[in-house]
Amino acid sequence: MRFSPQLADFEGLWQLRRVIQDRMGKTEGRFEGRAVFRPAPVGLHYHEEGHLKLGPGPEMKAVRDYLWREADGRIAVDYGDGQPFHDFDPVEPEARHRCAPDEYRVRYDFSGWPNWSAVWVVSGPRKDYTMISRYSRESDAG
Repeated sequence: MRFSPQLADFEGLWQLRRVIQDRMGKTEGRFEGRAVFRPAPVGLHYHEEGHLKLGPGPEMKAVRDYLWREADGRIAVDYGDGQPFHDFDPVEPEARHRCAPDEYRVRYDFSGWPNWSAVWVVSGPRKDYTMISRYSRESDAG
């Protein structure tokens, strides 16, 4: 039986490691940091912070914010400003987001819960990359 998380299962602190494979720029990026899901009035506020290094460039601080909320049996993910980003069914955790002219596709994998991942494949005339984010509970991250 496959694990299907509920929104509340994400609450707490996570270790986050990300690899970005940029086919257009022929470079690789790496992010290491933390993500935290905290209760918000309509769901969970997601905040990630860490260090990002793209190719041979300098390491820089990187921060992102989203709002995760329940929406008709699905989990909706909105940008930090409240604009819709994507939503997914925890049982079949895939989604698409169109940011013309590029398309973003994500597949979440919860099979190793509480370790989980999100794989984004971004394609279009302006972008061509895969971004793999791996999450583990802070207490489990050694």
